[in-house]
Amino acid sequence: MVRIAKSTAVKKMKRKTWKTSNRTTVTEFLLLGFSDVRELQIWHFVGFLVVYLAALMGNLLIFMAIAFDHHLHTPMYFFLMNLSILDVGSISVTVPKSMANSLMNTRSISYAGCFAQVFFLTFFVTADFSLLIVMAYDRYVAICQPLHYDTMMNSRACVQMAAGAWISGILHSVLHTGNTFALTFCGGNMVDQCFCEIPQLLKLTCSDSYLREVRVLAFTVFLVLGCFVFMIVSYVKLFKSVLRIPSEQGRHKAFSTCLPHLTVVSLFVCTVAFAYLKPTSSSPSALDLVAAVLYSVLPPIVNPIIYSMRNKEIKAALRRLTGCR
Repeated sequence: MVRIAKSTAVKKMKRKTWKTSNRTTVTEFLLLGFSDVRELQIWHFVGFLVVYLAALMGNLLIFMAIAFDHHLHTPMYFFLMNLSILDVGSISVTVPKSMANSLMNTRSISYAGCFAQVFFLTFFVTADFSLLIVMAYDRYVAICQPLHYDTMMNSRACVQMAAGAWISGILHSVLHTGNTFALTFCGGNMVDQCFCEIPQLLKLTCSDSYLREVRVLAFTVFLVLGCFVFMIVSYVKLFKSVLRIPSEQGRHKAFSTCLPHLTVVSLFVCTVAFAYLKPTSSSPSALDLVAAVLYSVLPPIVNPIIYSMRNKEIKAALRRLTGCR
């Protein structure tokens, strides 16, 4: 069992700050460690290295299969290719730093490094969810309005929707990162998480202005849940249309493209909701660490598996790419 502890070295480290006119400015943060036992730190490094390489390989294989196989040059696979890029970026924001800290037996991250983690993680997570909404719309049009599909989902429209997902990620990230780091951190520099995360950083602020970011964050979470409920309702209508398809082969093909996407959306929303809506505690717990791993590591490594398991076209493209029969 993974044990959360602060290493002796961390306890002895002094918080690096600059003090000016009764104001303390943090210049580095200390992240939560998985263990203070050196052997467990090495196992953590090895385990996360395997997970990270598996996520990279899975997403890059899907990206290359779609990019180099002309059979997959369709709107659905174009969006899936974008999702693979976002998943690679998402897991690359948190896992490498966590592995490096375990390997070097340290917990520190610079102020700039923490800022970058918050910015890019917020960007990738937001763009990821926005793209999942676009993919849900693509499946809805393909099954419920097939005669208008080529018109509604032409190449220009697909590029615009994908660009909209990326831009929404940037704007959302600028808003939250700017609000968070505009605050003064005077409650210490120990972040109760294995990477820099907005809710944990807000615990370190010392002014009531942090409530503004809390309200914005809460609104964002409930907006995500609202979009998720809307997608579920849309999928209920979509599945009703699928069940009216006369041929069993047609129904199977429709389900094979819809179920993976619905599974990915559910996994993404449930892990994020679990991480952000669970009761907060004054001290770190195993639940906090599990929540972090769930929403930052699990979707990028599971998404390629989900999309390739029931999709014969992806399987065929991967066989052609790797030269396997």
